Amino acid sequence: MIQINELTKIYKLTKKQMIEQKTKKDLKRAVDNLSLVAKPGEIYGLLGPNGAGKTTALRCIATLLKPTEGNIVVSGFDTVKESEKVRKKIGFLTNEIKLDPQFSPKYMFEFFGKLHKVDDKLIEERREKLFSYFEITDFQDKKIEELSTGMKQKASIAVSLVHDPEVIIFDEPTNGLDIVTARNVTDYLKLLKEQGKTVIISTHIMTEAEKLCDKIGIIINGSKVSEGSLEEILNRTGTRDLEDAFFELYKIHNKEEE
Repeated sequence: MIQINELTKIYKLTKKQMIEQKTKKDLKRAVDNLSLVAKPGEIYGLLGPNGAGKTTALRCIATLLKPTEGNIVVSGFDTVKESEKVRKKIGFLTNEIKLDPQFSPKYMFEFFGKLHKVDDKLIEERREKLFSYFEITDFQDKKIEELSTGMKQKASIAVSLVHDPEVIIFDEPTNGLDIVTARNVTDYLKLLKEQGKTVIISTHIMTEAEKLCDKIGIIINGSKVSEGSLEEILNRTGTRDLEDAFFELYKIHNKEEE
């Protein structure tokens, strides 16, 4: 289970960043008072545009960033006070952390397996199972730099799951993938859910969230503006699909900000 309690993350901007973001303020509130609960056996989707704060929130869950305010508990452990215990429980995937291009998927899988203190026999069993599912086996000894974008993503997913984590944190897991590879990835997320894992993903792809997520949190400018099942969000906004619901909430939020 993941419990986020009034999470706020504030960054100090450099002069260059202030110019790039066209602001006179030297502080950016990337996440603003965010609270949510993701439960075992469900897929929670953080939905929002680029720059909404989704990645920052997931990095805080994964212990890569410390909250400015608030706290996060993963499987009963505080992400700041007990970060090492949290890292043993999670599998984290983000496009900004890539596998070393000079090594093979097989080598990276074994390397991270040993890093997580998984015994050799179990590493081999996990590799055969995951590489078979994601159709990596025929490419397992190639250098990662020689693989296609989709194959690199599938290899990254397999490596992130080497230790069979109970909590899965995936940041934009299908971003840039072709339709077949994306479906392969989302189907595996459903399998993880069926195994009772806690799964939280970020996405800006509305149709993906509609089909995949049991619960959706819509985040705009760092703030959660709506949360619930797809049906609950559609009923609340009086809309017929998630894209329309999102733009309705976006319009309301921007009016309130003015």
